[in-house]
Amino acid sequence: MSNFLPNALVERLNEQEGFDSEAFNKVHEQGDQITSIRINSLKQNSVPFQNAHPVPWCDKGYYLPDRPVFTLDPLYHAGCYYVQEASSMFVAHILKEIALEGNAIRALDLCAAPGGKSTLLASYLGRESLLVCNEVIKSRANILLDNIVRWGTSNIVVTNNDPSTFGRLPGYFDLLLIDAPCSGSGMFRKAQEAIDEWSLANVKLCSDRQKRIVGESISTLVKDGYLIYSTCSYSKEENEDILDWILTEYGFESIPIALDSNWGIEETRSASHRAFGYRFYPHKAKGEGFFVAVLRKKEDQSTFSRKRSKFEKSGVPPHVVSEWLAQSSDFTSFMHGDHIHIFPKKYQEDLKWFQQVLYIKQAGTIIGKWTGRELVPYHDLACSVHIKTDLPAQELSLDLALQFLRKESMHAGDFTGVKSGWCLVRYKGVNLGWVKVLPNRINNYYPKEVRIINL
Repeated sequence: MSNFLPNALVERLNEQEGFDSEAFNKVHEQGDQITSIRINSLKQNSVPFQNAHPVPWCDKGYYLPDRPVFTLDPLYHAGCYYVQEASSMFVAHILKEIALEGNAIRALDLCAAPGGKSTLLASYLGRESLLVCNEVIKSRANILLDNIVRWGTSNIVVTNNDPSTFGRLPGYFDLLLIDAPCSGSGMFRKAQEAIDEWSLANVKLCSDRQKRIVGESISTLVKDGYLIYSTCSYSKEENEDILDWILTEYGFESIPIALDSNWGIEETRSASHRAFGYRFYPHKAKGEGFFVAVLRKKEDQSTFSRKRSKFEKSGVPPHVVSEWLAQSSDFTSFMHGDHIHIFPKKYQEDLKWFQQVLYIKQAGTIIGKWTGRELVPYHDLACSVHIKTDLPAQELSLDLALQFLRKESMHAGDFTGVKSGWCLVRYKGVNLGWVKVLPNRINNYYPKEVRIINL
């Protein structure tokens, strides 16, 4: 890939004290590609690749020596890890620093697709939290949902709303993460089209859009709630200037985050309010271009009427959920059409509030379709970390697992351990999906919309 960086950008970066434009240009000319993954410790604790090295600011993140063909790895499809850019994993370090890791909080990832930061939040906030992942673009919201399903936890609500909609939930969330749409200069090393599309006019357009997104959603934070704001842009108009605008217009304070000097991350300060920001340059930190900052809300925030709802009987036969889920008493179940969903019982009131103001793509986990006599288990249940571990299952080799993931016909001789009925397909002990074992054949129930098409 040929890299010709926009002069207007480099000139502005040169205005920063100590900026090394020669090293910055060189790293883009070299065009080295860095591949990193973050493991899903609810499914796998070991790194499924040799010679991986830890990402220093994320204890679940690892650099890979080269980029494998992830499509050929069943563990990728099973949600054992997420392919995520290392710089953006810094959010994990932030959660530790502001003491939110493992706390039972309500969090909103406002611009969530394709799901990297959402799955990170799910891992570090833990199963006792409630996470809402929103994406305004419908097609991207579908991709987000696919990745959330693979991750396997039921304490997540995926929504498809304009950011302004969340103004209807004032004073509700403890954490608001806005990975704002931006001009994309931090992705120059990875994508030639990012260079081709960059302009000062687009920077201005993005800055105005970022202010709209923040301004229309910021009331959803409680007092003392945290805003994590990030972009993949180098332009101060989209970064430090946005922090100054927030601190001028709203009652927030800037929160510093401790750094290890060996990480190569640059701490910056905004011009007016001296707000702390953190910049990732590819010639200094091992990752792509990234900016992130943390602000805390200090003004009182009025909230909405939280009248308690009267819950009707769900219509789900009591024994159904307990047959398929471990610790089923932690969940409430409900019917949506003929599908059975599970959702954390402690947040069922919250879900009622969401239903009044948000367009919800999916809440919790769809465990299956109820026929009136039996449950037809869904792929979401196979991916769930809450599924029982002693259900009928068949371990497959790599070749057979890929055959299953292509939704091809399976042979009865490969399922000798299960005589009949629903059977989980496993690879290296991890669930991939369902088949139904019949007397003369095996029905492959892997969803056609996520099947491997090209190998």
